[in-house]
Amino acid sequence: MTGPARDPTGPGEPGHESAFVPVVRDWRPPFPIDVRTTLSVHRRGGGDPAYRVDAAGAVWRTSLTPEGPATLRVLAARGGIIMSTAWGPGAEWLLGTLPGMLGAGDERAGFRPAHPLLRELAARHTGLRIGRSERVMEALVPAVLEQKVLGIEAHRAWRTLLYRYGTPAPGPAPRGMRVFPPARTWARIPSWEWHRAGVEAVRTRTIAAAAQVAGRMEEITGMGAAEASRRLRAIPGIGVWTAAEIMQRAIGDPDAVSVGDYNLPKAVGWALAGRVVDDEGMLELLAPYAGHRYRVTRLVEFSGIRPPRRGPRLAVRDYRGF
Repeated sequence: MTGPARDPTGPGEPGHESAFVPVVRDWRPPFPIDVRTTLSVHRRGGGDPAYRVDAAGAVWRTSLTPEGPATLRVLAARGGIIMSTAWGPGAEWLLGTLPGMLGAGDERAGFRPAHPLLRELAARHTGLRIGRSERVMEALVPAVLEQKVLGIEAHRAWRTLLYRYGTPAPGPAPRGMRVFPPARTWARIPSWEWHRAGVEAVRTRTIAAAAQVAGRMEEITGMGAAEASRRLRAIPGIGVWTAAEIMQRAIGDPDAVSVGDYNLPKAVGWALAGRVVDDEGMLELLAPYAGHRYRVTRLVEFSGIRPPRRGPRLAVRDYRGF
């Protein structure tokens, strides 16, 4: 059901609270959905300006849709109903994609975990779905920022760039929320601003190159996984890991494995075999779950099972001082 109604609480940016009439959609999915767990894959650190969770447990997200900027609030209510409200020029578009974002098209029928731990995790996380945002550049930019750096470094850069170049979120969004800037903005960010955000030249060039052909990047939402990966990897600086991270979020590919991740093979190896493995070993362990390998890695991540730490932690680098 869609229409103007509820006015969720939450402090917003001055001048934006009443700029748009809220549009509402209530949806009762035919399967259980853990809204916060499913959408958490889009969160880029605790201070992500495009993602917040309020005191009521509702998830707030912003997006630059084909119809313009929009703010979305999603709350799982009693009776299995998912209540959502959106504001901004792209409100209707964003609400139309919400079922897909929450995994309405996620086909789990072929997932039959044989490993005891995976059976336990799958039973515990029945509401975890693999959703698709339909917004490729919004997945691409933070994925590139996360290349070969610690998460704290990438999240700091993401916050800096969104606060500098994003626009205030429409509606009564939590204070400080920003909307992803358009591709032309990413393509024109000067080198000193990238440096100020702590992003070195390699990642800068990759994002700028993708922004120049953003239309072709967005087209992958209508492609199969193999073709989408090839299209993404045609951009210099986007390899297998980055393409997988984008496809997991933008097109909801349940089989996209983040090969090349620093921690993932260790976690998968320890959880499924009791030993640390490399990428090749991880792929061997995931082979029985072809078609659902990303689903398996998500379950492993939620398990919290990790090998014992040995040696010092990696130091946080700050390219702003270079």
